[in-house]
Amino acid sequence: MLTAHRVTAFLVLATTFAAAAVAAWTYYRRAPARGIVTHLLALVQTLLVAQVGIGLLLLSDHRRAPHQLHYLYGALSLAAVLAPWLYAPREPRQRLAWFAGATLVAGALAVRAYMTGT
Repeated sequence: MLTAHRVTAFLVLATTFAAAAVAAWTYYRRAPARGIVTHLLALVQTLLVAQVGIGLLLLSDHRRAPHQLHYLYGALSLAAVLAPWLYAPREPRQRLAWFAGATLVAGALAVRAYMTGT
């Protein structure tokens, strides 16, 4: 289970920054958000939910992270990537900017979670 948590951590780190970059590029080009952009953003959210779920399974098995901040950064990362569903404006271009920015913030928090978990 710990190996799955570590592998998922690398997937989270790679996809958050890739999705944020692709979304920012799409925003910059003034193109509509569809296809690969929306799929990458959804993949980031799915991977973060899976990562938190695996972490909770590890906690239930009495395996603890070396630093307590690991849990805070993991939870904040998930909250950051899900926040635009509640707060992003309805206009599609602004909504894409919110999702791109939140995904970038989630990636930065995931880096901190990784650093406090090892």
